[in-house]
Amino acid sequence: MPAKHRVAVLLLDPVVGFDATIAPTLLGAATGAGGAPLYDVVTCGLTPAPVLSTNGFAVVPQAGVEALATADTVVIPGTHYRPARVDGLLDPDAATALASVRPGCRMVSICTGAFVLAAAGLLDGRPATTHWQYADDLRALYPQVHLDENVLFVDDGDVLTSAGLAAGLDLCLHIIRRDHGAQVANAVARYCVVPPWREGGQAQFIDRHLPAEDTASTAAARTWACQHLDQPLTIGTLARRAEMSPRTFIRRFQEETGESPGAWVRARRIDHARELLEQRDLPIDEIARLSGLGTGANLRHHLRRGLGMSPTAYRKVFQGTALRGPAAAG
Repeated sequence: MPAKHRVAVLLLDPVVGFDATIAPTLLGAATGAGGAPLYDVVTCGLTPAPVLSTNGFAVVPQAGVEALATADTVVIPGTHYRPARVDGLLDPDAATALASVRPGCRMVSICTGAFVLAAAGLLDGRPATTHWQYADDLRALYPQVHLDENVLFVDDGDVLTSAGLAAGLDLCLHIIRRDHGAQVANAVARYCVVPPWREGGQAQFIDRHLPAEDTASTAAARTWACQHLDQPLTIGTLARRAEMSPRTFIRRFQEETGESPGAWVRARRIDHARELLEQRDLPIDEIARLSGLGTGANLRHHLRRGLGMSPTAYRKVFQGTALRGPAAAG
């Protein structure tokens, strides 16, 4: 049996309490066939002492910094750790700890954990995100980071960053989906009672004036579209479902999701195709038809562009991870 993927969650005082629980909860709930855990997740601190949180409690880490040296993924939750948040640097203990991380280890930040990655120089010249409220602070301290505060997370290969707080859920589900496929990620989402994917970016949660009129939502049309992905989903069809004119529908859709209707529908079709590849032994052309992508050639194009693999290769990698459900809550 292959070794489980080792994840070390580094808690820096004072840690954001909610953020500290995200990776252990979601990655810890990811199981393969027979219910075997897919990740070995431990929390660690710079010292054995409890790590204070910003939410009125302390967290006792399971391990010391030695856990970083053997980790396959290191996660840094949001933190008010002053050296990185205010001074633009790491103290010697934190610098030594992060220097022990193995080359090739995947580095992940949640919320303001991005300040720590930036202070370590790991975001220099790379795209990243953080909580929108602190984006200007990060940009001022670390101008070499290509910051985008309008997205829920950024996947730059071996370095991934999420926006504020609950966006860490989106990022961890993305990591599970990337590592083990949509079926495993969707099961974890169901277990945690969160959506498997969330539309739009964090820009839609920033306070701004919205007109009071024209408050009809496109949500019902989007729900209907997800149930009829094998059918043509034109602007006209969706607008009629929402009882709007096409022009109003497009504007409202983009306000609610951060995407055009066409881009949103295409993403849902690809998600559905991935699920079918994992769950059913259907011909590629049939999966393309059921997901609304039309032809096997079109499905191959989208998977190669988005995931770098063919439908056959995707099925071979992920169909073996069919699961019976996340590990039962303790």
